Amino acid sequence: MSEIPSIDPRVLGQRLAEARKARGKTQEEAAAFLGYSRPTLIAIEKGDRIPKAAEVLKLAGFYGKTLHDLVRSNTPIGSLAPHLRAAVNLPAATSNELDVPIEELSRFAEDYRDLEQLVREPMPVNYPSEVPLPARVNIQEYAEDVAMRERRRLGLGDQPIYNLRGILENDVGLRIFYGKLPSRLAGMYAYVAELGYCMFINSQHPLERRRLSTAHEYAHFLRNRHQPGVDTLEPVARKTADERFAEAFALSFLMPAAGVRRQFHEIVASAGDFQVADLCRLSSYYAVSVQAMTLRLEQLGLIPHGTWDLLSEKGFRPRSATQTLELPKAPGESAAPFPERYKFLAVEAYEQALISEAQLARLLRCDIVAAREIVADCTHQATVTDAGHTQQGQMEFGFSLLGGK
Repeated sequence: MSEIPSIDPRVLGQRLAEARKARGKTQEEAAAFLGYSRPTLIAIEKGDRIPKAAEVLKLAGFYGKTLHDLVRSNTPIGSLAPHLRAAVNLPAATSNELDVPIEELSRFAEDYRDLEQLVREPMPVNYPSEVPLPARVNIQEYAEDVAMRERRRLGLGDQPIYNLRGILENDVGLRIFYGKLPSRLAGMYAYVAELGYCMFINSQHPLERRRLSTAHEYAHFLRNRHQPGVDTLEPVARKTADERFAEAFALSFLMPAAGVRRQFHEIVASAGDFQVADLCRLSSYYAVSVQAMTLRLEQLGLIPHGTWDLLSEKGFRPRSATQTLELPKAPGESAAPFPERYKFLAVEAYEQALISEAQLARLLRCDIVAAREIVADCTHQATVTDAGHTQQGQMEFGFSLLGGK
């Protein structure tokens, strides 16, 4: 076939332009790759010249896209990639390592938007107003206050948050994905108007670190959601006020002062002491690392400053300690690359015959066998009868719960 007739040339051109920018390529480079002049490429990107199928395939490979990415018929979203690339202020080697994660986040974001349109379930958004950061303010105290107000707004009280990812998606409207990043990076985040705020958290970090990174990126969302960024774990000589706010907010949000103080004083009143084992148990209760809990207790003046440094000097190994104490893992946090809502939308689209089995597998980033298992898990539930027998029942996503309405 000599052309792509199934898509508006202007939409295809816009997708090609977005893919080029996301890959960090100039119009001159793309035109040279095709063996054409720059005006010809401009005409293709404007939709004035309909490209041949071979040209689209060639550009797809050059931009690191699939043909499906470029010829889907709905309107393209503003790409996350250019925003993230502009925000990267890292050594060249690390910047190059971000090419694949940035592309992965962009594809996830667009797939998510497509699923919502297919099943007609737009993301409910409950964004708070952005918070200022006054020039003359105690950042620690200010972050504490913002965290308390945000917990109150979301109805979280001062209890541990065990499903942070789900709460921020379902109650705020954020999109939080997990994926591989260089170990020295915690996560990255960006906003586009059609999609909202998207996070990409390093899946290679342990659960406690992922949760802290998520709360950290949420602080950036509260401060300035239109400013993209990439967060590193490496120490820097001088941190910005925004970064110090994000660090303080994350600790305060996950470990609210009132709740932590109450738990601490109850332990001391009961045991007459607060020992390393108690520190580990309190960390497990709030589903944070022992280091994060130690720093939080130091912040609140409940243990001496420098306690974490002292423990480190003595060779304390938090992971070994928690295993020795046989502390339970925190409930409610999924390690899947996509949010639960994304998974259920994909299954619902498949159940409604809006997508094929192959498309479902692509959306879930797995093979067809694994996709079938995910469908079975989502649509079947086990119940136990009065006689003690287990029954499998299929859940119909489209079944109305409003009676005759």
